[in-house]
Amino acid sequence: MLKEKKSTALKESPGTWYTRKDISYIFTARGIKDDRLNERLAVARIFPFKATEHVLSLINWDNYKTDPIFHLIFPQPEMLSKEELDQILNTPENELPEVINKIRLTKNPNPAGQEFNRPVLELEDHEEIVDGIQHKYEQTVLVFPERGQNCFAFCSYCFRAPQFWGGENKFSERTPERMISYLTQHKEVTDVLFTGGDPLTMKASELEKFIIPLLENPELSHIQNIRIGTKALTFYPQLFLNDPDTDKLFSLLEKITSAEKHVTVMAHFSNPNELKHPDTIKAVKKIKSYGISIRSQAPTMRNINDSADIWAEMWQLQVKLGIIPYYMFITRDTGPKDYFEVPLAEAYNIYIKAREKVSGLGHTVRGPSMSCSPGKICVMGIETLNNEKVFILKFLQARNPEWQERVFFAEYDPNAHWISDLKPAFGEKEFFFETELKEIYDKKKEEFSHSLIINLSFG
Repeated sequence: MLKEKKSTALKESPGTWYTRKDISYIFTARGIKDDRLNERLAVARIFPFKATEHVLSLINWDNYKTDPIFHLIFPQPEMLSKEELDQILNTPENELPEVINKIRLTKNPNPAGQEFNRPVLELEDHEEIVDGIQHKYEQTVLVFPERGQNCFAFCSYCFRAPQFWGGENKFSERTPERMISYLTQHKEVTDVLFTGGDPLTMKASELEKFIIPLLENPELSHIQNIRIGTKALTFYPQLFLNDPDTDKLFSLLEKITSAEKHVTVMAHFSNPNELKHPDTIKAVKKIKSYGISIRSQAPTMRNINDSADIWAEMWQLQVKLGIIPYYMFITRDTGPKDYFEVPLAEAYNIYIKAREKVSGLGHTVRGPSMSCSPGKICVMGIETLNNEKVFILKFLQARNPEWQERVFFAEYDPNAHWISDLKPAFGEKEFFFETELKEIYDKKKEEFSHSLIINLSFG
């Protein structure tokens, strides 16, 4: 599949990939002297850098500092505070690992209570916490195959950076056995989402080990939909065209559709420039020719897509290509959020104005939505009710299914970026779900304390 850059030639294959140690080369090979190179290299110590030749080809290098794809991929000095940058730049190399780890832990790794999404598997003589699975919403289970905990390239704003740091914050499942056992016990589950990382960085033969049981095991007939979360269409669309693994991948996808299961590629397009490359267009058409749907989602990010025109163009292109616009998210409260985040009020206005510019076919998108601890909470409106300006909020998905579709209100705050920044409207002391959410977490903690935790990193 992908190959690491070994030569110093500028012309490389689309799948050639680059890491932090290649950042200097990327600039010099293009005749660029970046005046903030040392700061970028320092930031890349905290937030992993990886890029393919393909995604580098999408950047306008004549104006790279304002290019949205450059911001999508490359470390920006402002992603860290001045104090953090100085600390990295002035710390001896042998002492850096400790400094790096301390800074990373201040960035809220694994936000939204993801550790509480790990399910407990009931076995004959004990219970186990399954660290490579998340089950937050009743019908959908997320699976993190160990060999898929990588990406073709890394988004600079990645909310799952701990998947690449390793250690105790990583979700990973080595083999499919515990997935099969858990799904057999939970007939309410209809959807399995393979995620990461990017499961398509695995060889198709490895991914097949997780998928075939969902097709052939009669105890898993309740699984109707298989989702594959990937950014390959942006970072390495050639995977679907002429990679050595292409034929095996489509053979696997055909097995899914032949088993009368629905399969969806959950794509992540953050900017319309990602959709314009001929190889991406060819890959989209090929995927759809196999009867596979593609849905697209992305967060609203400063310097990447923080305008209604950008979102409208992106949705229009997606509809034209047969991609279903799915979610507009709010920047998660993790990683370099201070650099990328857009206030809720601004994100809502971007969403509304963008919808005005597209036909009804683009109105499938939901948002702007916060994927927070209690669930997916959408900003539905900004209104004045009972002489108080408020955010109208609604659960699109919820940790407790009874909260789903519930509408509630928060005081309007033009500077709020996340649910934790909001206060209940109309004099209420707390939002309706807060007490029950605490009870859910307390119950989870008790379950975990009585469960056998076996090899969480490699289970």
